[in-house]
Amino acid sequence: MEKSFAYKKQSHLSFPTSIKEMRMVGWEQADVILFTGDAFIDHPSFGTAVIARVLEHAGYNVAVVPQPNWRDDLRDFKKLGAPKYFFGVSSGNMDSMVNHYTANKRLRSNDAYTPGDLAGQRPDYAVTVYSKILKQLFPNVPLIIGGIEASLRRLTHYDYWSDSLKPSVLIDSGADVLLYGMGEKSIVAVADAIRDGRAIETIMEIPQTIYRTKNIPSNDSKIMLASFDECVKNKKAFAKNFVLTEEESNRLTQRTLIEPYGDSWIVVNPSYPPMMEEELDAVYALPFTRLPHPRYDKKEPIPAFEMIKDSVTIHRGCFGGCSFCTISAHQGKFISSRSKESILQELKTIAAMPTFKGHISDLGGPSANMYRMKGKNEEQCERCKRPSCIYPAVCKNLETDAAPLIELYREARNINGIKKITIGSGIRYDLLIDPKNRPIHSSSIKYLEELITHHVSGRLKVAPEHTSEKVLKLVRKPSFDSFLHLHQRFRDICEANGLNQQLIPYFISSLPASELDDMAELAMHLRKLKMNLEQVQDFTPTPMTLASVMYYTGFDPYTEKPISTPKTVPDKKLQQIFFFLYKKEKREELKHELQRMNRKDIIDRLRL
Repeated sequence: MEKSFAYKKQSHLSFPTSIKEMRMVGWEQADVILFTGDAFIDHPSFGTAVIARVLEHAGYNVAVVPQPNWRDDLRDFKKLGAPKYFFGVSSGNMDSMVNHYTANKRLRSNDAYTPGDLAGQRPDYAVTVYSKILKQLFPNVPLIIGGIEASLRRLTHYDYWSDSLKPSVLIDSGADVLLYGMGEKSIVAVADAIRDGRAIETIMEIPQTIYRTKNIPSNDSKIMLASFDECVKNKKAFAKNFVLTEEESNRLTQRTLIEPYGDSWIVVNPSYPPMMEEELDAVYALPFTRLPHPRYDKKEPIPAFEMIKDSVTIHRGCFGGCSFCTISAHQGKFISSRSKESILQELKTIAAMPTFKGHISDLGGPSANMYRMKGKNEEQCERCKRPSCIYPAVCKNLETDAAPLIELYREARNINGIKKITIGSGIRYDLLIDPKNRPIHSSSIKYLEELITHHVSGRLKVAPEHTSEKVLKLVRKPSFDSFLHLHQRFRDICEANGLNQQLIPYFISSLPASELDDMAELAMHLRKLKMNLEQVQDFTPTPMTLASVMYYTGFDPYTEKPISTPKTVPDKKLQQIFFFLYKKEKREELKHELQRMNRKDIIDRLRL
């Protein structure tokens, strides 16, 4: 252990997680103490590590308490004492409820962010539980919350697991400030303000922060939302809140959002502009060890780390706007890309690591092929509030040239020590071909060929989500015809290059408006394509998504047209069966259920 912590003069090696380790680095008190629901891994794919490194770079001594025990005498929360400036709390890389439960609300038996894949090492609603404990033990120490769970619960939201509306997590947790989105800039700004002697309740002007106040800001550029109580009483008020929030978060220049709660207001400050290339490069240039903390040296592997340890993020943000996805709500709609030089340097660092075996598992982002894509005319982007730059059609102002990505791939695979680079994060094929099989850009097919011939290790993942046009329209995804064209092009390219590879589609059941007839159509497509699915999911309504609002309210918040979404466990399980009709037992199970429902028409269509 002492050898692992020989970083007294090299603080870039790790962060203390115990009082013993704090003493070893010569600290009597940490400036900032971060609590996280994940095991602590000093890798840029893990939010806590990024925040810790950014704060360290800004001159702060940062300690981390990973997966504290909230069930005992709370010694994990007390062991490091109070920080000089503030506590920071995150549930980890996932919302704790998504981490804990299946779409049918059954408790999961594993947790990929814990050594040995062990479940039960964090509580439900981890941000709230951790925060309440810290406020109880250290009531006068500023408490800041962030990460995916806090970010997406920033305002009144539908909580699937309690089947109810909940107020901003600021209310439930008792925290002082919430940082939403990617928090590198806001965390340093808040830390600097506290270090400069400002009381936490006076820190109200920092972008991308949320606070509770009894005084409405005098800012003229603000949007008043319906109160929490109004939303609980009236689903239309909640739906309107969502529309206003989504439209504003999709703007390049945003206004302040204000939501009443009792005798106070929740104030959402506009976000920072998307990170510039040099800013993002600076984050990834920080001295991450890219390893789990030494405290895990003698413990079982951490599955999430094993999966991403040799992956590289090349950009952040997503302009896809899928109605069931939270990426744009958290990372933003606008793409921030790293420079080619920054990415190649990280690849060289990985290639030089003694544990590296030659395979880069991903060179991507939320969607691997959005690298360097942005508006050609930024003035048009300033006026735009579309949730998607590619649905219902690719915006004419969007730069869709894949040439920079092709160039990056070619230089990356020539780095000494790298034998193979695969694209694990999947691609958006609607950025390559349209429903009429026309290339989106002159470079689109060249990119597809480059990808398939050099960067697929047997399987390429894509996400059509469904086959029904009415369902696809609601989830903001292209016509299934686009997938069919991709499938044929994939086969043609593989055949021309003597490759034996598979296209793996990802589908979701129980989406808004998905009925049995739609699932039967999907099953027929799969049979025709001779595809036996593996990558499938049952829709889970998560906070701050359009699809979750449809699920809760029963209508489209933009049109107020009614939408029926499967809700009961039997209905959801029935939709899942359609994915697996290549299995005899599933065909018999579906036939039995359809006979019981008097749906002979579907039995005949599927020849069950």
